[in-house]
Amino acid sequence: MMKVVSTDKAPAAIGPYSQAMVVNNMMFTSGQIPLDPATGEVVGTTAAEQAEQVMKNIAALLEDQNVTFANVVKTTCFLADMGDFAVFNEVYAKYFTGKPARSCVAVKQLPKSVLCEVELIVDLS
Repeated sequence: MMKVVSTDKAPAAIGPYSQAMVVNNMMFTSGQIPLDPATGEVVGTTAAEQAEQVMKNIAALLEDQNVTFANVVKTTCFLADMGDFAVFNEVYAKYFTGKPARSCVAVKQLPKSVLCEVELIVDLS
């Protein structure tokens, strides 16, 4: 059985999708970008500032399911500029101390022209 995850502590979906879905004790999140959940506005102008907001949004989704960053199995990270890789990694490393599997790619453009986006696969058991 699938369950839609929806919390007002993370940004609402800006399209026809869910914040996350839970299937068989696994949560699959949509990509989280640096939006303020209350206003829907982009937070920060640097990759570091935006990555911090992305982590706050991820934390809200994890908290909604009563788990932590330690439960994350896999991340997929998207950067608008691979030149931000080191700065992004600094912020990422503070949160993902369990070192989940990860892919990190540069893309031509992200929604709202943000600098980074992160999606997760999470073990809820």
